[in-house]
Amino acid sequence: MAAARCAARAAGALSRRLRDGSGLVIGGRVLLAVEPRAVSELSRDRSITLVSGTNGKSTTTALIVAALGHEAQVATNRDGANTAVALAGVLASTDVRRVVLEVDEDWLPWAVRETRPEVVVLTNLSRDQLTRHHEVGAVAAAWRSGLAGVPLVIANADDPAVVWAALAGRRQTWVAAGGHWTADSLVCPACAGRCIRSGPDWACRSCDLRRPSPDWWLDGRVLRNATIEVALVLDLPGRFNVANAALAIATVHHAGRVSVQDAADRVGDVHSVAGRFERIRFHGHDLRIMLAKNPAGWIELLDLMAGDRYPLVLVLNAEGVDGRDPSWIYDVSFAPLRGRTLIVQGRRATDLLVRLEHDEVAATHVPGSLAAALWKLPAGRVDVVGNYTAFRNTVREVRRA
Repeated sequence: MAAARCAARAAGALSRRLRDGSGLVIGGRVLLAVEPRAVSELSRDRSITLVSGTNGKSTTTALIVAALGHEAQVATNRDGANTAVALAGVLASTDVRRVVLEVDEDWLPWAVRETRPEVVVLTNLSRDQLTRHHEVGAVAAAWRSGLAGVPLVIANADDPAVVWAALAGRRQTWVAAGGHWTADSLVCPACAGRCIRSGPDWACRSCDLRRPSPDWWLDGRVLRNATIEVALVLDLPGRFNVANAALAIATVHHAGRVSVQDAADRVGDVHSVAGRFERIRFHGHDLRIMLAKNPAGWIELLDLMAGDRYPLVLVLNAEGVDGRDPSWIYDVSFAPLRGRTLIVQGRRATDLLVRLEHDEVAATHVPGSLAAALWKLPAGRVDVVGNYTAFRNTVREVRRA
């Protein structure tokens, strides 16, 4: 194992020098090639928390780490790489005992088996990449099987698929984290009956699966449990980030290392997560950079931007990690963007232009870099929204300027 770790660290260091990245993925590949059981071996005697879900896992992971406090030594995958090789790279790179890792939805059962976590945090489940996560029910079933025996699952009580999967754990802490997108929770994951919603509650008509009574809930931006309440004052925008913060604080409270007020103060100091919601001055414009990779994410961002009139640059790709099929854009109504100044870019810009035309949203296609698009816009505030590779390329472009 020592030789495998040395090889992984050397490969990671070389990758950082040559590619300006974290080196965790390359290091993890080398580690697993030399020692396939390395993740299991390196997880021994460590306190591991895994975070997964379709949306919000990167932010929730970062908020958990922040809430634990800067004085706490915590290993984590800060750059968002979340498959087996990345997790292996994190574990090989440090001997820190406390580890908080975001995990891709498909990899969660494997990660649970290999790392034996103390806690698993589940944010939500919805349609995402049609080439990988095309069937939400199949992911939920894999989660339920993989979570059997996990000591504690901290989960979103408002998502039927998440609840059904989380019930396989030994104990659950339920957080009423909410969510605007409910189209993927109409069918009961347990029996394929119909899930009916009434206000915040939901229940299956055909079996006993129903919304559990929350242990933590939000009253606006105030987080409560039976004995505690704390205001969440975040620099990160949107109600969905308030929900992410609620899950993070519930997780840290379970660990018993930090007071709820201290945890709330610390998550309030987080300004950006791996480029998400980063604000930066670039070519005479004040940019806010955002990620929208699926219908649920777009619904949340459209709600966030509802009162704004700033110009928008929308970038759509369909590279491997985006999913090759971008037809999910037809599950989203872009009508709220009518009247905004829009520029469209990306490998699938034509698809997005056609989709916007269906919603009577006028847009202009400007090929090339983000800088080329900004030349067409007056100086001032601009929001830039892209799916995964588009978002990543945008962050790279503005940071290298």
